[in-house]
Amino acid sequence: MNDFVLDANDPASIDVHLQTLGWGSVDRAQRIGDGNMNMTVRAWQGDKSFILKQARPWVVKYPHIAAPIERAEVEARFYSLVAGTPGVASRMPRLLGFDEASHLLMLQDLGDVEPEAVTEAAVIELTAYLVALHSIEVDSFPNRAMRALNHEHQYEFPLRADNGLGFEALAAPLLADADYCAKVKALGQRYLADGKALLHGDFFPGSWLNTCVIDPEFCYLGDAEYDLGVFLAHLELLGLSKLWQTVISHYTNPLNWTLARNYAGAEIMRRLIGVAQLPLQADFEKKRQWLHLSRELVCQ
Repeated sequence: MNDFVLDANDPASIDVHLQTLGWGSVDRAQRIGDGNMNMTVRAWQGDKSFILKQARPWVVKYPHIAAPIERAEVEARFYSLVAGTPGVASRMPRLLGFDEASHLLMLQDLGDVEPEAVTEAAVIELTAYLVALHSIEVDSFPNRAMRALNHEHQYEFPLRADNGLGFEALAAPLLADADYCAKVKALGQRYLADGKALLHGDFFPGSWLNTCVIDPEFCYLGDAEYDLGVFLAHLELLGLSKLWQTVISHYTNPLNWTLARNYAGAEIMRRLIGVAQLPLQADFEKKRQWLHLSRELVCQ
């Protein structure tokens, strides 16, 4: 990583760096979003705005967690790969520039998008995105370092009795269930294995701007069922399990829906007793019910 550090409070340094790259000048800048992984800034050249996104060797929201800095290069490659597929590219920002030395992406600004309630129409659009994405033919896209990071926090860390996260009362029934723990572990090994479909890799509401999709740095070639499982899990956590059938009926590629539900169960578990907590309006009893559902989905 070179010496440039993306800082919305220092637009002058951004201006110098972008002019050095031949990307034009910057008048002002503002940090946007509360994303976990990267530093994201909106910058302006006069009335024209764009997004700057920089990877650092740690997770921006959790600086004590190291993260592969090459994720910026992975994301840039993803945008280049999908640019020729309208069903994917039309639902994502365009890549305007990438500087490997400073791990910096320049992306189309989709504007200030006010979050809307997730409707059946939106779910149909998001499902169509996954159908198009999973149909792209790619020879190799392992992204192993990011998969290793996600594997740890999805399949391993939440089910360690001594993880110090403070969810012992919720986690105890799952930790005592040897069958559940073994199946989560096996599912994690499957997640680490290479598959055939190009995945977004983190298909949850934090990666949706209504029906547009962002932040594909966890992308890889794997089971299409993984993206669908994460999607289903978050519909459940949004109180929209009634829309599972909408996803199933509109996802037209071949799929093992039992495996997708297995992945959904693991995603529900890690969002309730893992590091990546969601701002859920749910009491202890509701979370206990969701973890019971997690077991049913993983062990079916």
